[in-house]
Amino acid sequence: MKLVFWDETSLCLSAKRLEDGIFRWPKIEDGVMRLSGAQLSALLEGLDWRPVHEARETPAPAQPG
Repeated sequence: MKLVFWDETSLCLSAKRLEDGIFRWPKIEDGVMRLSGAQLSALLEGLDWRPVHEARETPAPAQPG
């Protein structure tokens, strides 16, 4: 797989080849594939990206009394 993307400062090229398994691609909607950073990382590792979610912010506990 070759991935070319623009990050508003430069053009980046990334290449990945799986020894075993397959890439599980997301659906294309309106000509765009949308993935979070965590999901893209899982995809590039050859993992199933669908159960991967971004880390949620945990609110700090309130100070007692």
